[in-house]
Amino acid sequence: MARVTATEVKQIMDNCTVDDTIVDVFIVSANGVVTEALGGTNAGAILLKEIERWFAAHMLASTLCRMATDEKLGEASVKYTGLFRENLSSTPYGQTVMLLDYTGNMANIGKKKASIHAITSFD
Repeated sequence: MARVTATEVKQIMDNCTVDDTIVDVFIVSANGVVTEALGGTNAGAILLKEIERWFAAHMLASTLCRMATDEKLGEASVKYTGLFRENLSSTPYGQTVMLLDYTGNMANIGKKKASIHAITSFD
């Protein structure tokens, strides 16, 4: 069950004019990720709700509601914030997710975990 509403997500976004039913799709995704990444931590309900809200906004800003960093009128041109490979760093909303998540779990989503295996014998 989602912790936030489309209205709450859109309150922190100044350039998102998509319909609430579309925002709800992103909220469902955000809820699943936040629940998996932080459900077993000691994060309280208020913090989980805020992380879910900012993460849903991050996903919207990465896709349908991209933020412009540079606009030009003559021979129309727009440059957008962030690159997908930057993960949560690519939007201000994602950066806020990382600030709110004291566990670091959200920032590590999608990153490969390194492992070391020792060879105990060459025989």
